[in-house]
Amino acid sequence: MQNNVLILDFGSQYTQLIARRVRELNIYSEIKPYNKLPEDLSEFKAVILSGSPSSVRGDNAPHPDLSEIKGKKPLLGICYGAQYLSHFNGGNVAPSATREYGRANLSFVKEGEEFLKGLGEGSQVWMSHSDTIKELPEGAIRLASTHDVENAAYKIDGEPTFGIQFHPEVYHTTDGKKLLENFLVNIAGLKQDWTPDAFVETTVEELKKQIGDDKVILGLSGGVDSSVAAMLLHKAIGKHLHCIFVNNGLLRKNEFSSVLDQYEHMGLNVKGVDASARFLDALKGESDPEKKRKIIGGVFIDVFDDEAHKVENAKWLAQGTIYPDRIESVSASGGPSAVIKSHHNVGGLPDYMKLKIVEPLKMLFKDEVRRVGASMGMEDFILGRHPFPGPGLGIRILGDITAEKVAILQEVDAIFIDGLKKWGLYDKVWQAGAMLLPVDSVGVMGDERTYEKCVALRAVESTDGMTADWVNLPYEFLQKTSNDIINKVKGVNRVVYDISSKPPATIEWE
Repeated sequence: MQNNVLILDFGSQYTQLIARRVRELNIYSEIKPYNKLPEDLSEFKAVILSGSPSSVRGDNAPHPDLSEIKGKKPLLGICYGAQYLSHFNGGNVAPSATREYGRANLSFVKEGEEFLKGLGEGSQVWMSHSDTIKELPEGAIRLASTHDVENAAYKIDGEPTFGIQFHPEVYHTTDGKKLLENFLVNIAGLKQDWTPDAFVETTVEELKKQIGDDKVILGLSGGVDSSVAAMLLHKAIGKHLHCIFVNNGLLRKNEFSSVLDQYEHMGLNVKGVDASARFLDALKGESDPEKKRKIIGGVFIDVFDDEAHKVENAKWLAQGTIYPDRIESVSASGGPSAVIKSHHNVGGLPDYMKLKIVEPLKMLFKDEVRRVGASMGMEDFILGRHPFPGPGLGIRILGDITAEKVAILQEVDAIFIDGLKKWGLYDKVWQAGAMLLPVDSVGVMGDERTYEKCVALRAVESTDGMTADWVNLPYEFLQKTSNDIINKVKGVNRVVYDISSKPPATIEWE
């Protein structure tokens, strides 16, 4: 039996946070849609049921088959999961008189319970539900209450099954991490041995077995994900890795040459390919965000197909896909997750391209990728680089894309990013960039009336990109940056700052 945790997703906005909190305990967790249970459950030592926007009382309520889980493996139901275990096992779930949302405090905690060890009366929890458990399931024992929620936590007597109507995965639940540790370590007996060093060792061995002596082509972008993926593959297969850095014409200013330079000392076999004209020509006249992503992804594949033919006997295409890419892009058929946007490096390859895909980072969050890179001795200036979208400036130019618009945005972006570095703000920001808006704005420069472009600046703080808050940059910095952009970039006469968080907004505008 493996040291893994299975998280069944019922569509909650917090499901990814459950996975993150579990991994912060150095325990590997994996999310699966509730209607796509793994055929082999033996690799999972504990199971967690997520929350959901659905009601267990609804006709279309998510209803998985837990016959091979409940009573056989340690099981924790969170919010909807707790209500589900109650409703379908002899309990009673009914609409709450008032919607139970936000902070609450435990008013009763049953003494001597391993599950609630370290939690006491007054401990803050976070509620988010409109239904509530009026009667516990058969054989259940109440473990905790709040002022408004009598059955805030319970267990099934005689089996390792637990339910809580609050969310331990959010930071507002002050002892949530301790509760998860009680369940996973003290009750389920999982070992806390999933570390960056262990990941590197295991992944390198798996890559050696998977690839053997085959040749692999990897698209480098200069970013954290592709760089760490390259180093893992380099450790596993050495000279059989062929890295390609494609200039899609949508990179930051001078990025093509600077990225090639930064890999010189890393021992990687890297080739630069300037395909900017090919990308811009394919994008001509297209304004739809999804279509632009698909076009960029399609040309990207075509370029790699051309390069693959130049590498004799290449069998694999490596990608720096990470877990949030997959979560945001791939919706279970009939499952609870919504597709937020497509990622150019997520999904299958066209039939004509005979390369198999290898994705060594596909189950890691961004901060985990950085820790893995650090464990391999990679330099801070690479690991600390802000995320940059695969489609590049193509999704930061709202509307159609032209070479002129790219040149304008490259200059604006360079002023913004260079300014963050000069002011010592770059490392305090998780991701930053500029957007060229499809808006012409009236202005006055000297004695002349202008009608030119508006740009939006965006800077967010985050851990993994799943959620993000806008950064309160100093007014003096914003003032200086705005003046520099308007004075130095011809065609721009207005600068705005985006103060939206994710959710409800995404980090990128398209």
